[in-house]
Amino acid sequence: MRVVKFAAVLVAAAGSSFVISVAAKLPPLSDEAKAKAAETSAKTAWTDKVSAFQLCKAMNKAAASYQAAMKQGGKTAATPVDTPACVDPGPYVSPSAASAPPIEAAGAHSPPKTATAPPSTTKPAAEMPKK
Repeated sequence: MRVVKFAAVLVAAAGSSFVISVAAKLPPLSDEAKAKAAETSAKTAWTDKVSAFQLCKAMNKAAASYQAAMKQGGKTAATPVDTPACVDPGPYVSPSAASAPPIEAAGAHSPPKTATAPPSTTKPAAEMPKK
């Protein structure tokens, strides 16, 4: 009897400590962790789209094979059902890369400040004031 009561108390203590640890409040996510989670979510969504596209192509191929086999055997196959066309999701584009503006190689098209004078003059370099 004592062993049974001890085991019951032990199980109750272990269960309550598990409940307490699960109910503990976690610290808020950092911006870096949020960005990584968003990236993972976007990658998963793209992977799902690629899988759906591949499945669509495989189903079309199987249906075409079935239609050809029925025609070759001299049987009439059921009329195919119209389905939406397979949509290729294209290559994966990171959401962070898509939102960033393109980087110019030399920065030649983006001067650091608004121009107040033309970039060149007719004065020779020898006559120009030293900076």
